[in-house]
Amino acid sequence: MSMKYLVPALAAVGGAYAQSSCSVSGTTTINAAADASALSGCSTFSGSIAIATGLGEAVSIPGVRRITGDLVATNNSLIPSISADSLQIIGGAFHLDDLQILSTLSFPQLTQVDAIQWNALAGLQLLSFTTGVQQANELNIQNTQLQTLDGINLAVVDTVFITNNNYLNDISMQLGNISTSLTIESNGGNVSAIFPNLIWANNMTFRNVSQIALNSLVSVNGSLGFYANEFESLQCANLTTVGSNKGDLTIVSNQNLNNVSFPQLTKVGGGLSIQNNTDLMTVNGFPKLATITGAFDLYGDFANVTMPALKEVDGAFNIQSSSVLGGCDAFQKLKSGGEIRGKFFCNGTVAKPSGVGSNPSVTGSGSSSKSTASGAANAMYVPTAAAGVMGVVAALFGLL
Repeated sequence: MSMKYLVPALAAVGGAYAQSSCSVSGTTTINAAADASALSGCSTFSGSIAIATGLGEAVSIPGVRRITGDLVATNNSLIPSISADSLQIIGGAFHLDDLQILSTLSFPQLTQVDAIQWNALAGLQLLSFTTGVQQANELNIQNTQLQTLDGINLAVVDTVFITNNNYLNDISMQLGNISTSLTIESNGGNVSAIFPNLIWANNMTFRNVSQIALNSLVSVNGSLGFYANEFESLQCANLTTVGSNKGDLTIVSNQNLNNVSFPQLTKVGGGLSIQNNTDLMTVNGFPKLATITGAFDLYGDFANVTMPALKEVDGAFNIQSSSVLGGCDAFQKLKSGGEIRGKFFCNGTVAKPSGVGSNPSVTGSGSSSKSTASGAANAMYVPTAAAGVMGVVAALFGLL
């Protein structure tokens, strides 16, 4: 709906926009700064507001406390500022995309949004969110120049996706629960991801992070992954389960990582993968881990692997190290006793350590050459339940 139809409608209701609620059908487009000022009598605006692509001046929306629909500005190369001095709630999406010179977002009273969806905001460095957004179902921020997320401090969220913000080095929130997913990757070169109150999450992925804090995390229902991060230590002091819905725990290519500690972890409902962490010499941070429902897949330069409580691995078991490796004898006993049910390989001094399904080139016997006796590198393992043609096919693919 155009502002030229909205303004007469407001005036007809009772002079000076005395009513506190304004209703429109669909979306109202702001074509000039004066159009936004005309909304000042609407404490509640029932509908969505869009800012025209050709508007080239600052937009201020005074007086409005609640927008039931969306607030949208996209494909505008001229608008320098968007503000709303009284706005507390956006019932729909706060959607900003490809605003090339936007440098100011001033929403001092905004506390609740259904979704924050921001992308390609090349001039936006700081937020003027004095009270701070505390409720949102979705937080999606990509390709901005934001240096901090001060002003966004969510307690519960469905989805978080924060990527490619090259100057963003501080991501910290009071989050206690993530019901769908969190993804943080390719932000500032020294970015910290700090979530001291996070207790439960469904899926989480961290890439290119320099510091991380997940001290209160107890359970991850889906998958938890750490890829190509810069931190030296990874500690989840209270995490007890990963993958109750068949998710994986993955720690891959973290070049500075030298310490991994999951002292309370008892079960991984999918696979456990620790791969190509070049400074990780010992894998002993899982003292209570008893059950891995998927594959157990470790390779790198480590010299020792210990899992003293391990009693069940339902998938393939693979440990390969370029170093002389200790710990394989204990795992061989588990294989012989049937606790490890998939194909088995455990050895050191492997020329090119690699993952499950590989055909490793062994240059020496390592500390446990006998560990390949019941499951050599090229051995075929067909689970009892996979009898017949499908079982044979599954085994053949396992050798590829």
